[in-house]
Amino acid sequence: MPPSGVASALSSDPVRGLSEDSAKSRLASAGPNRIVQERPQPIWREFVEELREPIILLLIVTGILYAFIGGLEDAIVILAVIVTLVSVEVLNERRAAKAMLSLSRLAEPSAPVIRDGCRVEVPAEDVVPGDLLSLEAGRRVPADARLVQSHSLLVDESSLTGESAGVEKRAEAKPAESAALGDRANLVFAGDVLLRGTGTALVVATGAATELGKVAKLVSEVKPPTTLLQKTMTELSKWMVLVALGFSALIPLLGVLLVHEQLSQMVLTGLSLAFSTIPEELPIIVAVVLALGAYRLAKERAIVRDLQGVETLGAVTVIASDKTGTMTENRMELKKVFPQASRRKILEVGAASGEWAGGGAGEPYDPIERAFAAAAKEAGVPGAKPDGGSGPRYAFTFDDTRKIMSVAYEDERGTIVAAKGAPEALLARSTKELGPGGEHLLADTDRDAILLAANKMAAEGLRVFGLAEKSLAKKELAQDDAEFDLTFVGLAGFADPVKPGVKGAVAACKAAGIRPVMITGDHPLTAVVVARETGLDESGEFVSGPELAAMSDEELRNAVKSASVFARITPEEKLKIVNAMHARGAVVAVTGDGVNDAPALAAADVGVAMGRGSEVAKEAADIVVSDNSFATIVRSVEEGRVLFANLSKGVRFYLACKVALVLCALLPVLLLKPVPFAPIQIILMELFMDLAASATFVAEPAEKGVMDRPPRDPSSKFLDRRTATLILTSALGLFLAVSVAYLYTLHAGGGVGRAQTVAFVTWLFGNVGLAFNMRSESEPLSDLGPLSNRPMLMWILATVAFGVLATAIPGAQAVFKTASLGLGEWALIVILALAGTFWMEVRKMATYRRP
Repeated sequence: MPPSGVASALSSDPVRGLSEDSAKSRLASAGPNRIVQERPQPIWREFVEELREPIILLLIVTGILYAFIGGLEDAIVILAVIVTLVSVEVLNERRAAKAMLSLSRLAEPSAPVIRDGCRVEVPAEDVVPGDLLSLEAGRRVPADARLVQSHSLLVDESSLTGESAGVEKRAEAKPAESAALGDRANLVFAGDVLLRGTGTALVVATGAATELGKVAKLVSEVKPPTTLLQKTMTELSKWMVLVALGFSALIPLLGVLLVHEQLSQMVLTGLSLAFSTIPEELPIIVAVVLALGAYRLAKERAIVRDLQGVETLGAVTVIASDKTGTMTENRMELKKVFPQASRRKILEVGAASGEWAGGGAGEPYDPIERAFAAAAKEAGVPGAKPDGGSGPRYAFTFDDTRKIMSVAYEDERGTIVAAKGAPEALLARSTKELGPGGEHLLADTDRDAILLAANKMAAEGLRVFGLAEKSLAKKELAQDDAEFDLTFVGLAGFADPVKPGVKGAVAACKAAGIRPVMITGDHPLTAVVVARETGLDESGEFVSGPELAAMSDEELRNAVKSASVFARITPEEKLKIVNAMHARGAVVAVTGDGVNDAPALAAADVGVAMGRGSEVAKEAADIVVSDNSFATIVRSVEEGRVLFANLSKGVRFYLACKVALVLCALLPVLLLKPVPFAPIQIILMELFMDLAASATFVAEPAEKGVMDRPPRDPSSKFLDRRTATLILTSALGLFLAVSVAYLYTLHAGGGVGRAQTVAFVTWLFGNVGLAFNMRSESEPLSDLGPLSNRPMLMWILATVAFGVLATAIPGAQAVFKTASLGLGEWALIVILALAGTFWMEVRKMATYRRP
């Protein structure tokens, strides 16, 4: 629609704007110009909802019963663990509201509008549809608006579209109805920053109806996929709860019926077994391991916001990366000039042709002019302020009719005009060319050669400008005088440079079986060039936003399987791409830094935001890379793989201990013997042994070739046949060692108390051997390095010392229900603990093949 048609549809005036009364009426009906946020649920209600989880309720009942039948101190410990778990879950779930809050912060506190024909400043929240905005350089656009007038208008849309360079906006532009967001040249959007020029625009959308508001809605609606770790923990918890409840009831029942143990003692034993075998501390183990992994990532400049994302990194099969600010530096840089011999002169004219902010103070708003100034400064070329800061004498701004701009300034030669713009437009106004031998007339062959060079540079993804100048004797001049009879100087091509290390990181991704994909709102040609330069894709093929919009779901799923470059993509389309990848079974990491990336970051298995990106992107992400480096993301993937491997080892050890504990308690009862552990010993084994030992696995160094293997299959179960066999065989060795020690001591007449002490210490020492041998499934300790895991060594020393002191100090004996042991009993404990666990090391040494 033309501006007059838009004004008519909005019942507004394209010159005088709305009246104050009309604006107030519309504000009452349309509501304030801000992102609508749902009122967050009170934290106490979220806490109560978490407490209603079945496994948590079961633990609460256990704690309460223990308080009445057993010891109050143990009950307090149980309840403290429950409160800690629930608190962590509640805090994690309140993260989504922060992303919405960050979106609202993008609004200006006030906005210049024209009402009743007068320019006034109003709170940005009071801007309404139909308002006539006054557009000025340096201000942020408060709402989506249709241009009515524009004069050399340049805006920064990178936060919404990902386009690095400023975008020219024109009131008279007529984009197609299907034009991508970045091609709607007659519109400005909420959150855009005005870099240059002036204009007026009619507000067509405010608040949630803006493009920014649509992004906010997407972020609020996106539900992050269930992580592999969450699926694994759910899978394990289900069967472990059933096993725990079954044996916690069965063993006390058999103890009362068959062995005639006291009912109260058997109830305490049952509750202790329930607390020990219900996997309530499994989330704690996961949280501790992930937290320590997050600390290690922080040293690599990757800040973890959601611990689950650390583990999921190791399973990533696709990294869908933004271009601007992620693979590239989000700044323009001079990449090429033509002819090369005229480089110094090109820099001089380019730097001199800039419209300086504030009449000569500070830096240019325009990224191209900043790049010209930076290149000129690096080469030692004088710029537009030869007198130290007076600035240009005249500046004739860019417009779409002329397609050039020019600046007149004074130097020792007199009045000098420096011009830049579209090469064909400058050539049409030039009569001479500056060559190696000086100025000469510009022939048709010269024009053809210059245009051919400009087209080649454009094909390389460069943004190409022509440069020209002239000198005048008079100081007062009109625009036509300044921009006629110019001397063509040369061409300059600019691009957003690729960040150091990105090419190597892309290669590392491919070697690790991870497919890198670029999704950007920028121009397809620019995206293709960056993909080629980084090694991401050499084919030059891409999928554009309009093409994607026309695809069916099946066609889109096929496209995401093969395409590596997606360009001119809107936030909604980026989200569709991620969902299509999920539909194909991919585990997707999305990287980005703009507002336009937020929905996809929230929907990804792992969202990775750049540290210098928008707050919206950071709040939607799981991990923030503080050094803004794609290479850091790849190092984080490696850390994620190591972390999952170590977490798997810790969980396998934890489960092996649980299985061994149940078998150790069950066998004596079936043999009509007392349970081999006192209730307090079971609690100690649970809190002191399993949890502490499992957490030490996080310090395990990476095994060989961690980044030379494909990602783990996201559809595979953690508890597969191979893992279950490893857990059962590991548990069997510990169970046999403890059971033999207990039954032998009992049979030798040592008494129940002494036999329980032998069983308890054998369990402690057997745990040490089991943890040591489960550091690797296949690699022997001689290759791993017996002393390479220092936290585990410290835990081993603490465990051995505890076992000795608990049996040697009378006060400790009373607390832990232990007895003094003789030399023969210590020898029995050590021999059985080693035999029950180090058979695994013998097997590894026999079967291991070094790479």
